[in-house]
This record gives sequence, structure tokens and C-alpha cells, in this order.
Amino acid sequence: MRAKILVPALALTVALSGCTTNPYTGESQTSKGAWGALAGAAAGAAVGALSSSKGDRKKGILTGVAAGAALGGGIGYYMDVQEAKLREKLQGTGVSVTRNGDQLILNMPNNVTFDSSSAQLKAAGANTLSGVAMVVAEFDKTRLNVVGHTDSTGSRELNMRLSRERADAVAAQLIGQGVSGSRISTYGVGPDQPIATNSTAAGKAQNRRVTITLTPIG
Repeated sequence: MRAKILVPALALTVALSGCTTNPYTGESQTSKGAWGALAGAAAGAAVGALSSSKGDRKKGILTGVAAGAALGGGIGYYMDVQEAKLREKLQGTGVSVTRNGDQLILNMPNNVTFDSSSAQLKAAGANTLSGVAMVVAEFDKTRLNVVGHTDSTGSRELNMRLSRERADAVAAQLIGQGVSGSRISTYGVGPDQPIATNSTAAGKAQNRRVTITLTPIG
């Protein structure tokens, strides 16, 4: 019975330890790392209970909770800090940062990075990528998936080639700024993954972009 009470109590402690105040709203929120730690603690408790004898079950649960929280919280916290640094670097650049679980997705609109029909990085785009490179070079336990996108204007062959060249140009800039090429994959998907309609100029502008998805290694 004491073990049944202990697990929720420890889980609550883990969750509360990750509570922070949002600087924009003033509201309390729980970080992604804390939720990761909470999930890890729950999984660790289950493993600890199942792998221990009846007499040692309480000790097994405690050990499992601690190990699971460290593992789950470690990845989440690692991505929390990287996210915060990227948001700071990219503020005012037009590049958005989206969190999806333990993935970070950077969306670089075409007007920030490339001229129309060109795979040559603009000066502003190169400067923005230098800031990205500074952060991701520091956080070297993530891999980067760079994907080029176009709108539907022009031939499919042209758009596929252009999207690949733009993804390669972004990767080359990151590598030139110190990010290991072994961490980077590049793809061009042309018009195949639109995020807006291609029937309006505004929609087409949104679809012309490069995305960089950062995922923890391991």
C-alpha cells in the first residue's frame, strides 16, 4: 500500500519541479522536460515493480522511478534548452520555431532565404543560418533533416530540382559554420507538401520554404 501511495507522490514532485512561469503571460506552465521526466518515472516504476521480488518491490519501484525520470527528463530538458536558445537567436528573423514532442521544426520562408527561382542564399538567410548553426553545433546530440519546398508554379521537374538545391544550400551553410555533415540529411519534395493553398499568391508564398527538423539522437 505504501508503494502505491509513493509512486503518485514522487510523480507529483517530478511534475512540480518542472513548473516555470511563462515570461509573456505570467502563467505557470510545466516544461516539456518535466513531462518527459514524469513519463519516464511512470515507466521506470512499472519496470521496477515487475523486475523486483515482493520483498524488494518498494526498492525496485524507487530505483525505477529515479532512473526513468532521469532518462525521460534528460531528453526533454536537452530539447527545452535548445529550443529556448533557437527562439532567442531567431527572434525578428521571420523564421518560426515549432515544438512537436521532442522535435524542433524551424520554418524558413522563401522571402527570408532565397530569391525567386534561385538556390543562392540571400545575405539575410545566410546570417540567420549562422545563428542556427551556433546553437545546433553546441547541441550535438541532435540530427537535422533539411527539406526544401516549392509552390506548384512551373514544371514538377523544375520544382523538385529547385527544392533539392535549396535544401543542399542550407545544409552547406550549416556545415560551413561548424555543424557536422554526418548529422544532416537533405531532401527536396517540390510542391508535394503544401501548408497553404496554391490558388493564391499569399498561399504560394507560404509553401515556398525550407524546413529544418531537429530530432534527438538515440
